[in-house]
Amino acid sequence: MEEKLLYNVNVVAQDVLASPEEIKRRIPITDRAEQVVLEGRRVAERILDREDPRLLIVVGPCSIHDPVAALDYARRLRKLADEVSDSLFLVMRVYFEKPRTTTGWKGLINDPHMNDSFDIEHGLQLARNTLLEINELGLPTGTEALDPISPQYLGDLVSWSAIGARTTESQTHREMASGLSTPVGFKNGTDGGLQVAINALHSVSRPHSFLGINPRGEASIIRTKGNRYGHIVLRGGSKGPNYDSVTIALVEKELHKNKLPANIIVDCSHANSNKDPALQPLVLQDITNQIVEGNQSIVGAMLESNLGFGNQSIPSDLSELKYGVSVTDGCLEWERTEAALREMHSRLVEVLPKRLEHAGGEVVSLR
Repeated sequence: MEEKLLYNVNVVAQDVLASPEEIKRRIPITDRAEQVVLEGRRVAERILDREDPRLLIVVGPCSIHDPVAALDYARRLRKLADEVSDSLFLVMRVYFEKPRTTTGWKGLINDPHMNDSFDIEHGLQLARNTLLEINELGLPTGTEALDPISPQYLGDLVSWSAIGARTTESQTHREMASGLSTPVGFKNGTDGGLQVAINALHSVSRPHSFLGINPRGEASIIRTKGNRYGHIVLRGGSKGPNYDSVTIALVEKELHKNKLPANIIVDCSHANSNKDPALQPLVLQDITNQIVEGNQSIVGAMLESNLGFGNQSIPSDLSELKYGVSVTDGCLEWERTEAALREMHSRLVEVLPKRLEHAGGEVVSLR
């Protein structure tokens, strides 16, 4: 019997990928970038531990498809980060992998040339170089951990990670997150339900053993000690938004019941803005009002933002792409992003230090 009838029946090719060690040799981390990554992680951890009164704000494009535009955005965000640093800690959203409900462009790593050539090795190098350049600007980065292999190639350049709504329930992603070196935000399910995220928070904090690759690219049994910095990200769902004060109170209650820290990040996009990027500043205003009125659990926010407003389809002639406009979900343009964050900063700069004093370490004690 022919072996080809037994396995790889639907596989047409197996291309050997350079190992994480090799990609890192080609694009090594610099001392400056390493300092920014480590400080970004430390600040995020201190915010979650309630040792830093600031809010963690993850803001940037829905996905990166043009590294030049991404760096243009990063330079603007770096300047704003300095202006608002006494109340908001800005982390640039740098997403290279996009989960698809059916089909579509899967992101810069998977298809960097945007022509279905799937030059993944080039995509990994492009992604790594983009992360490196953003960190060298002094701006920490956050990304979605979608493919369980990618963190071996890119994880040393990331300060905050997210597990998306489609993968929060995935055992593979919970195991992977238990070994990530960053704080990890788990989004609620696509229906808006909390239970999958609650289960994920319990899971990620515990040790796991699972199949993966080591820095040399060899198949390995990965053994982790658990990640104590998992937290929930509310992004709404099919039943509607979930950032209002009543829902936040119910989430707090559920976290407390499960003996989990009452740390909540609100994603202002997706269902929380009814997929209309222009509504994101209103969500940001609402959670700002909640904090002013005494909320203790909201520790951050996410925004999908780009140089230009909205989104665009990928044309057959890539020269027709509009500069700085998303090719996936619609984004808020830079000018309104800047204005919204400056407003949040001005309203909270005197509120947040008092809020930390009021919290008095209560949240940390739940760990």
